[in-house]
Amino acid sequence: MNKKIVALLLMGAALTTANAGGLMTNTNYHVAFDRMMARGASMEIDAAYSNPAGLAWGYEGFQLSLDFQKPWQNRDIEYGGTTFVGKASAPIVPALFASYKQDRWAVSTMIGIVGSGGFVKYDNGVPMFNVLMGSLLNANGFAPGSYQLDSEMKGKQYIYGGQVNFTYKLTDCLAAAVGLRANYYDGYYRGHVIADNHAQLGRLASLLLDVDQKGWGFTPLVSASFHKGPLTVTTRYEFRTKIETENETNILEAGLGANLIKAMMAQDPNAAAKMAALKGQLDGYTAAYADGAKTRYDMPALLTVAVGYEITPKLRATAEYHFFDDKNAKMSGNRQDELTHGTHEVQLGAEYDINDKFTVSLGGQRTDYGLSDNYQQDTSFACDSYSVGLGGAWNINEKVRLNAGYFITLYSDYNKTASYGPETFSRTNNVIGLGVDFKF
Repeated sequence: MNKKIVALLLMGAALTTANAGGLMTNTNYHVAFDRMMARGASMEIDAAYSNPAGLAWGYEGFQLSLDFQKPWQNRDIEYGGTTFVGKASAPIVPALFASYKQDRWAVSTMIGIVGSGGFVKYDNGVPMFNVLMGSLLNANGFAPGSYQLDSEMKGKQYIYGGQVNFTYKLTDCLAAAVGLRANYYDGYYRGHVIADNHAQLGRLASLLLDVDQKGWGFTPLVSASFHKGPLTVTTRYEFRTKIETENETNILEAGLGANLIKAMMAQDPNAAAKMAALKGQLDGYTAAYADGAKTRYDMPALLTVAVGYEITPKLRATAEYHFFDDKNAKMSGNRQDELTHGTHEVQLGAEYDINDKFTVSLGGQRTDYGLSDNYQQDTSFACDSYSVGLGGAWNINEKVRLNAGYFITLYSDYNKTASYGPETFSRTNNVIGLGVDFKF
């Protein structure tokens, strides 16, 4: 059996969905992001994530925000004239923000899904596994059309996070904050590729995979904010988060069917030795998915810089830049080495107060991942994108504000020439959100 075929059949990958942000990091926690996108200069409750230092000029007292978002997405692969549709879904995604400010200091917290978040399922499998299973059978004398292929792949990936920040106003126009976030990774991979020849030998070959992965990681956080008159300048840095997951393996099988092995042994006097060699190869390649094996899913270091300006008492605008240092964050199979650079992200947003009750906003985002053919996999791929968000806020009274937003991400298709032929990766993404901010 070709070693490359077996290795690719068994390689690990994340069948996942994603929201706004980097390859492993979300940034759209609060609905204010959905409607404006550039929130790095915020001094409202969402600053508990986007600008903790800015809370030094925020509301005096206690604030609380409950936010709920619903994403829906497709992750499709075009190969050989066939579209393999990846049905991605996620339940309502909640987030909680809270802060308390008194005089020159503030403490705040944010709890949400900080990385990826969702499920994806390919009802007909993915080209890589199907084509490679066909290559395996061809190498053993089975031509296309002489067997039926049953294939399905699905996966889940969530990184839950909770952070605490401490803010202090150093001078009238300068503040700093430090914080720490705890991150919990919860994911699984389920799938099978089974080739059957019911009229003759039954099951010819199969790959069965059912693995759960869980792990912890911690993120130190620092931020600073300068605010004077209409101008606000902020920066925030998240250190790299080391996350090492451990397998809880329920099923892990790969190889030829028992009837096929018997038939081969009856026809080939050297079949026993070949089968023993095959068993040794399979044991070696499946070791990474054995129970207790460990895999890295680091969240990269993140640097943000934002400039906000109050153009008029009613109109505010923000420009923002994000850099995710993906190449120095360990990924499964060291895939980070295949990236051409870390993720660059640019955001622009503005909001306008129609009156004391209603605010409208609009924003955009450009994301460039530094992708390459060797990075892209059928089971885990990304596409550069533009996002546009819009929405508004309603001040129900002095203590309660309702936020509503929607954003759509427009992806550039990625064309890859794989060893088994050209593929096109494409994605769609939509998110709607509703949240309520409270002041006490």
